[in-house]
Amino acid sequence: MAQGSVQVTHAGTSRWRRRTGEYATLSAALEAAADGDVLTVAPGTYRENLVLDRAVTVRGPERAASGSVRIAPADGVALTVRASAVVQDLQIEGQDSASPALLVEDCAPELNGVRVMTRSAAGIEVRGGARPTVRRCTVDNPAGLGISVTGGAGGVYEECEVVAAGQSGIAVRDGAHPRFERCRVHHASGAGLSLHGEGSAAEAVGCEVYEIKGSGVQVTARATGHLTDCQVHRTSADGITLDTDAVLTLADCDIHDIPENAVDLRSRSVLTLTRSTVRRFGRNGLSVWDPGTRVDANNCEIHESTGDYPAVWVSDGATVVLDSCRVHSVPDALFVLDRGSRADVVDSDLTQVRGTAVSVSDGATVQLDDCRIRDAATGAWFRDHGSGGTLANCTVDGVATGFIVTKGADPTVERCTVTSPAEAGFYVSAEGRGTFHGCRVTGSQGYGFHVIDGCRTTLRRCRTERCARGGYEFAEEGPTVEDCTSDESAAAVSPATDLAAPAAPSTTGLLTAPAAVPARATAEAKTAGPGDGTAQGQGQPAEDGPSRPSSEVLGELDALVGLESVKREVRALTDMIEVGRRRQRAGLKAASARRHLVFTGSPGTGKTTVARLYGEILRSLDVLERGHLVEVSRVDLVGEHIGSTAIRTQEAFDRARGGVLFIDEAYALSPEDSGRDFGREAIDTLVKLMEDHRDEVVVIAAGYTAEMERFLAVNPGVASRFSRTITFGDYSPEELLSIVEQQAEEHEYHLGEGTGEALLKYFTVLPKGPSFGNGRTARQTFEAMVERHAGRVAQLGDPSTDDLTLLYADDLPDSVV
Repeated sequence: MAQGSVQVTHAGTSRWRRRTGEYATLSAALEAAADGDVLTVAPGTYRENLVLDRAVTVRGPERAASGSVRIAPADGVALTVRASAVVQDLQIEGQDSASPALLVEDCAPELNGVRVMTRSAAGIEVRGGARPTVRRCTVDNPAGLGISVTGGAGGVYEECEVVAAGQSGIAVRDGAHPRFERCRVHHASGAGLSLHGEGSAAEAVGCEVYEIKGSGVQVTARATGHLTDCQVHRTSADGITLDTDAVLTLADCDIHDIPENAVDLRSRSVLTLTRSTVRRFGRNGLSVWDPGTRVDANNCEIHESTGDYPAVWVSDGATVVLDSCRVHSVPDALFVLDRGSRADVVDSDLTQVRGTAVSVSDGATVQLDDCRIRDAATGAWFRDHGSGGTLANCTVDGVATGFIVTKGADPTVERCTVTSPAEAGFYVSAEGRGTFHGCRVTGSQGYGFHVIDGCRTTLRRCRTERCARGGYEFAEEGPTVEDCTSDESAAAVSPATDLAAPAAPSTTGLLTAPAAVPARATAEAKTAGPGDGTAQGQGQPAEDGPSRPSSEVLGELDALVGLESVKREVRALTDMIEVGRRRQRAGLKAASARRHLVFTGSPGTGKTTVARLYGEILRSLDVLERGHLVEVSRVDLVGEHIGSTAIRTQEAFDRARGGVLFIDEAYALSPEDSGRDFGREAIDTLVKLMEDHRDEVVVIAAGYTAEMERFLAVNPGVASRFSRTITFGDYSPEELLSIVEQQAEEHEYHLGEGTGEALLKYFTVLPKGPSFGNGRTARQTFEAMVERHAGRVAQLGDPSTDDLTLLYADDLPDSVV
């Protein structure tokens, strides 16, 4: 029964022949209506199963204040449309879990302002070749699908909204091909938009998918999708998934705030991205698997990872092409692994990478042309046998190490430039090979080209300039060197660097095989900074000759700015070890000295520098055989496959035998959400190795204070293996000023009148947030002052000595307040 009535306006061939009638039920009104008639339904609840099989117009009241028209039968389909009818301003309700609330089949109707509030199999189901036009309709169906388009159906859906769905918000399958414009799908318990089956295709323009308990967009089993100017965000699973020959095109889209992979492709799927953004993702930005799977990205941006995973992951024979793209603010930028996997990167920027910008392993290859890598720990790392490719015309700036080649990898690097690396421009070890042609290293704090283990590397027409420890360092014969040059800058480095021997004599700076190389430097700068470790994942070679006395090394420790509590802790450890040795010589029992340490504190506080000195001290006391430092992080220990983590951890531990294994950001091995993470395996392996080889390696785990507490709690054996925690406090403004003064003295600059006071004020007001770099910030401040000084003095025609050496307050960086 209805609570209202239905007025039918019967259409005729002329105005005077039109007439109206009143009916108590919709069924009676429909029985009396013919094509073209208009049914105006009064507000009320109609417990009827309606079938529209005539081209009529059914509409509710024009004004919402009049009340709603509810079509709400007890079971079955509430409204079935089988004709080119118009349905407007109705509320459809259903309770049948086996039937849709509103069914459209084999017709092309118009649905305007229809609200579906139901607990049915589907809110709206369109099938059988139907082509509806659906405008400003809403579906609320917490029990089933929101909108289902199936069986070859299509239609246009404009400004529609799925506010809740117990399964997928929109499901397109079995050859359907709808178009969605400015629609919104949210609070679905399945995929937001699901496309499935061969011949199924959907186009979405200006749509938004969010708050999804599943994947935002899912394309599977040969389905095809085209999304333009769409947003996908706040999902519980992957943002977009493609599987089994799926094809998807994204243009001007934004995928963001995804806790898992932003985009995941498998099984020969193909994705094309144009002018799209992927940001704030918990795992990979692009995760690409399997032979035949391919991503082509043009003018896209991938950034702001919230997890510890590479931004772009390519494995198992997949291919990725990045053209004019930007990848930044991520743990690692591009990881390519497994034979047959490939990445082609053209005219792209990889910046602000906490780990490795490009990693190539397990036989994969890459091709990089005209790319820019900046602010990364490692520019490109070719890890093992069969891994290679070509890098041409690329620039690498602001890294610890520009290129690392290890374990039989064999890349070709042509006309690439590495500027200001903290450790080395190019580092080759462990049977790595590689051909470097026309490459250049400028301003390295270590070596330009560092090749050890007799690796058979080829260098042709390479050039090094202003490399603090030397342009070329070859530990053994092995490299082939042709027409390479150097400005031999190691002979003119700052007083803090003491060369054990002069560079090989050369009047032209030309190197030919066998190469003549400068000897190693035996001391390092006395201020802590971002480059005070070794190349990421590689050990500092043991020094030739006798070790320095512990008193000399402790003197270098004392010369560091600040760190008073740290110095006391290290001296206390040293005293314990020294007294223990004396007691043993006297025939007395010596207390067992646990030497493994935890260093906590902010970046740039000298943790790596102190770890290096600690290793030297232990060597001088005959506690360690070599005392060298091997610095690693999560990326060096955690593998990509089951079982590979234990192998990597064992290899890192073996490189550190006789010295110190320094694990930077060790807490990354135990992320808060570690359900599917291999970091736990690395920790378990380390704990066992530390027990089995307790006298061969000293392990130092470093990181932020709060995060390291989580690391120590992850395994009962972890806390018991480390004897004590040493906290590195932030530098005070006065200590930062001292570091700048040290830097100025070493580089033959002086602070002009009032400059010290200005620096003190500058460091006092400088924000001390999570990104504050302590000693690194002081060094960067000095470098910025030198740069501004150069710009000022370059304008002088005949500068005096004071002009060339004095730094003033005006040379400070712009205000930070």
